[in-house]
Amino acid sequence: MAMEARQDPARSRGAIARIAGQLDVHPEALRGWVRRAEVDGGLRPGTTTDDGARILQLEKENAELRRANTILRQASAFFAAELDRPKK
Repeated sequence: MAMEARQDPARSRGAIARIAGQLDVHPEALRGWVRRAEVDGGLRPGTTTDDGARILQLEKENAELRRANTILRQASAFFAAELDRPKK
């Protein structure tokens, strides 16, 4: 409804505030929802909701792999030091 009103030049001025009042939501909340819908629909540049979720998942996976690599590196250094000790 809000996206349609914004596309119509006769109704676009103040459309978000007017529709937000009809829906009993804050105008900035509605404006954010419209922007998100435009990005997801390809009408506005930006990161889509799906891409954002995928990026977040990949960042978490990357952090976990970095932690695992650190643990493996430390374990490797520990065991290498044990092998280098002179035997009695």
